[in-house]
Amino acid sequence: MSDKESSRDNVKLEKIAVGGSTMLQTKPLFEAPKGMVWIPGGQFEQGAVPFDKMALAHEHPTHKVWVEGFFMDVHEVTNAQFTEFVKQTGYITVAEREIDWKEMKKQLPKGTLKPHDSILQPGSLIFKKSKTSTPNLYDYMQWWEWSVGANWKHPKGPDSSIRGKENHPVVHIAYEDALAYCKWAGRRLPTEAEWEYAARGGKTGAIFFWGNGMEQLSTHANSWEGEFPVNNTKVDGYEGRSPVMHYPKNGFGLYDMTGNVWEWTKDWYSADYYQELADKNQVAKNPEGPLIAFNSKNSYAKKKVIKGGSFLCSASYCASYRISARMATSPDSGMEHLGFRTVLSL
Repeated sequence: MSDKESSRDNVKLEKIAVGGSTMLQTKPLFEAPKGMVWIPGGQFEQGAVPFDKMALAHEHPTHKVWVEGFFMDVHEVTNAQFTEFVKQTGYITVAEREIDWKEMKKQLPKGTLKPHDSILQPGSLIFKKSKTSTPNLYDYMQWWEWSVGANWKHPKGPDSSIRGKENHPVVHIAYEDALAYCKWAGRRLPTEAEWEYAARGGKTGAIFFWGNGMEQLSTHANSWEGEFPVNNTKVDGYEGRSPVMHYPKNGFGLYDMTGNVWEWTKDWYSADYYQELADKNQVAKNPEGPLIAFNSKNSYAKKKVIKGGSFLCSASYCASYRISARMATSPDSGMEHLGFRTVLSL
């Protein structure tokens, strides 16, 4: 293998084998920080592959993107890591803070009456299984329940604990919670383009990081298998969150980029963003998402893009264990299946 020195003092260029093909990558001249791997810069087609029949409209059209190399956590931030952050900083997450009605009503329609004080308590959304089949899977409130006292330390409600689950991904993390951790760690959240490029692990034209076969899902990711949201067969070994690094890594050495918990990106969500990039008919270099959030179904909602799917993703519901899958989520919301990982630029 021959190396060619780049114009930067801290990187070099080299040819490597990734995902079954050879590519030219930038590589730092120093070791990756502990718990991170180097993601080489490169170009790819962002969005759903043409033959992905499970893809939603906002995963189209595909468009050319180039991203610069960066370091990325090999797994989602864990309970143990977040505990250390809180121990050192005294940080209190959004789900743990007392609710300020004066602030909350600014986000609600004018004239909204104040709920009873017993309801205005800090908490978060937890998943609840249905006892019977659910024909209308568009009404997601059938399996989500507001739980007073639910937060990262009590992921299933006030009577639950993370004891013995230090190696599980931290959840109930709002966007500003993730940013606070990043600031403490000297890192940042990935852009949507960086996240998707890294998730592909060097593979091109594939639905999943391992290829296109659904039959490998249970051995490669933590998802929902069975009738959602009634019965999870646990073929993959878990009904809820699983420990990080339990399933195979992708071509870049990253774990759990598919399933387990959704992950925050720094991008605002806009339903028109992919089309806007495609219409420019040029390679988007290091795109950081739209400047303004927009959702045609709710023009008042300002949401961020999350990626990766979770243990609740099933073929009958969202099938978001696919690389191109994306979802819009309110920055001030944390949920039982939402976490994050960090990245670091050179």
